Amino acid sequence: MTPAHRPRVTGDREDEVLEATVRVLADVGYDRLTMDQVAAEAHASKATLYRRWADKASLVVDAVSRAKGLPEADPPDTGSLRDDLLSVFCGPAGLTERLPMSVLAGLMTALHTDEDLSVAWRERFLAPRMAVAASIFARARDRGEIAPDADLEVLQTVLPSMCAFRRTVLGQPVDTAFVTSVIDQIVLPAALQPALRPTASRSATTSEGRP
Repeated sequence: MTPAHRPRVTGDREDEVLEATVRVLADVGYDRLTMDQVAAEAHASKATLYRRWADKASLVVDAVSRAKGLPEADPPDTGSLRDDLLSVFCGPAGLTERLPMSVLAGLMTALHTDEDLSVAWRERFLAPRMAVAASIFARARDRGEIAPDADLEVLQTVLPSMCAFRRTVLGQPVDTAFVTSVIDQIVLPAALQPALRPTASRSATTSEGRP
């Protein structure tokens, strides 16, 4: 006999499962979360979950990734590195605060002790976001904005790293003002050709009456 086809979790049903995962994660933390708990919260069978996710690590990372906002694979080209960075990091996938602080802090701790979670985090959460950042800096290089000796691998990690540190370690909000400040004061001065580097800080100093 041919085995009956078992439908995969897709569309709205997948969203419901991922939302249920975030609720369970916020309630019990990553270490204590089980597929049984998520299945019960989502009113689904555990077998249904396993048809879509191999383990709880991949399920949790997909849930967190969705809650944080999914980056566009091909972000809009604004014509400048600064505006490209602002459009991505200040857009729906950049500054969303739909996850409780306890969820992110707990995941950061678990990343150091759970190899499955660490691998899933790198492959399913970080990789697509770093690919977007890499494409933004590559476009800026092609436009001639990036200094020839700039280390693009380092530059593309600066902004997300500082945002993550501020949110998970300092417990402070990551807002448009913070992102803009990091871009203008750190990323652009380090990345751009000298003639293209922002002069806002020098203008501010002059306006205050200092040389």
